Amino acid sequence: MSITDYEKAKRLGDKAVRADMLKGQHPYLPVLDDIIQKEEIIGETNLGLVNIPLERVVGTSTASRTNAFARNFMPIMDINTEFGAKWSMLCDAHIAEGIHDAIKVYEFMNYFYVVEGNKRVSVLKYFNADSIPAFVTRKIPKLSDRKDIKIYYEFMDFYKKTGVNYIWFSNEGSFAKLITEVGVDRSEESISTSTATSSNADSADGSGAVTRAEFGKVWSDEKTLEFKAAYYRFASAFKEQKGDKLLHITTGDAFLGMVGIKGFDAVAELSQEAMKQGIKEMWQEFLVMEEQFEVEVSLNPPEAKRSIISHILPQQYSAAKPLKIAFIYDREPDSSDWLYAHELGRNHIKEVFGDRISTLKITTAKTEQDAIDAMEELIEKQGVEVIFTTTTRLIDASLKCAIKYKNVKILNCSLNTSHRYIRTYYARLYEVKFLSGVIAGALTETNKVGYVADYPIFGNVANINAFALGALMVNPRCKVYLKWTTLKDNHNIEDIYKSLEDEGVDYISDQDMITPNNASRRFGLYKLTDGEPVNMAMPVYNWGVLYEKLIDLILHDSWATADSNTEGKPINYWWGLSSGVVDLIISKKLPMQVARLVHTLKVMMRTNRFVAFDGGISSQDGRFQSEPDQELDIDDIIKMDWLCENVVGKIPSKEELRERARPIVELKGVKQEENEDTVTG
Repeated sequence: MSITDYEKAKRLGDKAVRADMLKGQHPYLPVLDDIIQKEEIIGETNLGLVNIPLERVVGTSTASRTNAFARNFMPIMDINTEFGAKWSMLCDAHIAEGIHDAIKVYEFMNYFYVVEGNKRVSVLKYFNADSIPAFVTRKIPKLSDRKDIKIYYEFMDFYKKTGVNYIWFSNEGSFAKLITEVGVDRSEESISTSTATSSNADSADGSGAVTRAEFGKVWSDEKTLEFKAAYYRFASAFKEQKGDKLLHITTGDAFLGMVGIKGFDAVAELSQEAMKQGIKEMWQEFLVMEEQFEVEVSLNPPEAKRSIISHILPQQYSAAKPLKIAFIYDREPDSSDWLYAHELGRNHIKEVFGDRISTLKITTAKTEQDAIDAMEELIEKQGVEVIFTTTTRLIDASLKCAIKYKNVKILNCSLNTSHRYIRTYYARLYEVKFLSGVIAGALTETNKVGYVADYPIFGNVANINAFALGALMVNPRCKVYLKWTTLKDNHNIEDIYKSLEDEGVDYISDQDMITPNNASRRFGLYKLTDGEPVNMAMPVYNWGVLYEKLIDLILHDSWATADSNTEGKPINYWWGLSSGVVDLIISKKLPMQVARLVHTLKVMMRTNRFVAFDGGISSQDGRFQSEPDQELDIDDIIKMDWLCENVVGKIPSKEELRERARPIVELKGVKQEENEDTVTG
């Protein structure tokens, strides 16, 4: 039987060699000695005896055996050679009692290169084994700005905390995110004070079983086994769906995607069949990840394009059968200027469309589960067809329901969200923030103006920089003093106002509008006169205009065809002055010439003859973010993680924020954590 197996294995090897040669690729095993010549190795660490995943055993340590195997580790030497005979004997031994002897390998960048035991690896790969025991020595490359090396350093930290070496990601931050999603069994204090059983190494008891150092361990043995079982069920089902053929995402990427949407506990409970079904339901998400789509940003309302079917079988909405639309809030709208603006938008569409639509609102979605429960009831019991979730924190709940209810249109108010199952919407408030900055820069007598911000997330940084550029355009000496209300050290908003006054600030850009429950005059752009605000301008969200245009697409059966040129891509509606979704209301107290300038700039912005982010823009570090004759790309505006040169302040990391602010920043923050050296070993 072993001779037959060898012949089959050799055919697999020969086929792989031919395929690689046709592609112009090296057809034999990669050699670690050749690879690390191009890398700067700063040290080695003995990991002891470890079970290693065979799929990550990819090469040999030296060139002595490389030509005996194809790149898939299948043999390519003749059966009549000594090599062929030894391979066949190993095959017989494995069939009779299994291969248990550990091999020796070097680990580099989470790939393994065999020092002793190439034929054992080959036989086990032929029989599709998952892992093999190995004495592992890790070679550590020098930390650099290369993406793959930074990911590897994150992996080393993850391995130290979990002992897991069979999962890999293609994006930075994924290992830490996985720990967060799965959960931590022990407190940070107990983790930091636990005692290692060996120094920077795992140890073996001589029986082939693996024992791991306890230092830094965040998962119990039970949790680790639960994770392994869930991951391998997923990997098996993902491979069955040909997920391993996707080029730009790893199995780990896909697994983290499912865990992020369904939750680890739910994924861990899935049977093999349920796992397959879950992967089928999420397949569109995986394809979006595979294509590495940037969000398709719709900057202006799409033109309605009715389909042929809609002409033949038009859908009529009436008082007897209205389009049912729901708005999901995480608290009462009149307690938040942000939500109050959306509630005004809901009332707007009620007036515009009359009895052709029916709107409902939920104000109790304080948690993700609250939002999911509310949406499920709205869909299943009340027949709601369109749902708007009005805050970024509701994005995960929105996505989970969108995957479950594919015929329901679910939109979330957020920016730069890559999910095909839902569409997102936001407003280009930075355009009117630029105009506010022009007013502040023109009127300030101290050359110091203030800006009060809440969350350091996508969109908000663009607002800050646009305000700063507006001020700079009319007053090169103007500085913008930036304050964040969500910092954990800021316990009282009055302290922020006091610090701005102490710094000599005379104009402040604050929250964008007032709410019924807040009679404060501190909104929009105002001047401080004897400590009292005098309002000069107010940025306005006209969400009703956006909701009206989106619902009009649905009522005219144009939802699917209006964005037909973006088929297969995530869509983010990001409309501004040109569509009427944002505006700036100015006070009659504004000097006539300043009002005239602002009016002129507003008209030019509406007709795309003037943009806020154009010309030479320098950041705080002195670097040009755009050249003098260059306009910033929309993607660069969305993902801004820098501040203009005339801004005094910084973008805080999530560690500097209050607990209630961190979930939003984890979802949409432009700066996730402080830059710290990763501990190796």
